[in-house]
Amino acid sequence: MSYFSHYSNVMLIFIFLTFSSIINAKTTSSFINVISEVTDSVVAIGMYTPLESEGNQVLGTGFVMGDGKWVVTNYHVVSKILDPQIVQHYVVIHGQGREIIAQKAEIIDIDPVHDLALLKIDSKLKPLKVGNSTLLKPGNEVAFTGFPLGAAIGLYPATHKGLISAITPDAIPARNADQLTVSMLKRLKKPELVYQLDATAFPGNSGSPLYNIETGRVIGVINKVFVSQGKEAALSSPSGISYAIPVKHVIEILNKNNVLY
Repeated sequence: MSYFSHYSNVMLIFIFLTFSSIINAKTTSSFINVISEVTDSVVAIGMYTPLESEGNQVLGTGFVMGDGKWVVTNYHVVSKILDPQIVQHYVVIHGQGREIIAQKAEIIDIDPVHDLALLKIDSKLKPLKVGNSTLLKPGNEVAFTGFPLGAAIGLYPATHKGLISAITPDAIPARNADQLTVSMLKRLKKPELVYQLDATAFPGNSGSPLYNIETGRVIGVINKVFVSQGKEAALSSPSGISYAIPVKHVIEILNKNNVLY
C-alpha cells in the first residue's frame, strides 16, 4: 500500500469518526430536550385528606392532554372511593421537589377495561401531543417519565429509556388454578395487545406517559399493576419487565369526552 493510499484511509476513518461523534452528540442533545419538554407535562396524582395528613398522598403519575385542563392516568391510581363523611379529594400535583402546586381534580371518565382514567383540573398546564395509534414494532426506542418513588424524597421526575421488546397479550394462563383471579379470568376471555418493554418501571410509574424519544409524542401509558397482575402473577419471581397500554385507548377516552388533542 502506498503512502497516499494509507493516508487517504486514515483520513476517511477520521472523518467517519468525527461525523459519528457529531451525530451522536446531536441525538443526545435532542433527547435531553425532549425529556425537558415532556417533564413539563408530567404530574403526580395524589389524594388530599386534611384530617389524616397535612400533605398529599402520592398515588401515581399522570400527564396533561388537550387544552391543558385534562389529565390521563391509570384507573387503579384513582379507583379508591372517596369518603363522603370527610374532606377528601384527588389532586394533580405539578412541580419539583418541595416546590409544588396541587390542584383539585375531578374524575370525568374511567375505562376499567384498559385501566385508564380521565381527570379535569381548573388551571391549565402544558399538554403533551398524541402519537400515532398504530402499534410500534419491537425494536423501537421509547422512554417514560414519572415519579417511581412517589413523594418519598419529594417529587423528582425520573426518565427511563428502553426498547419495545414485544407486542403481547395482557394476560397469560396461570400455571396453577389457585393463581387465577376474577380479573385474570375476564382478561383471558378477551386479551388485549400491550407493549412489553425492557425498561423497569416501579409502582409510582403507573400512569406515566410512554413516548417517542425523537418527538415526545405519547404512544402509551405505563401500567405497573393492572397488566402485571394478569401476566406476572403466573411467575414465581416477577421480572423487571414493564408494560404499557397503547395510546389508541387514550384516544378513545379523549374522543368520547370531546377532548381535542
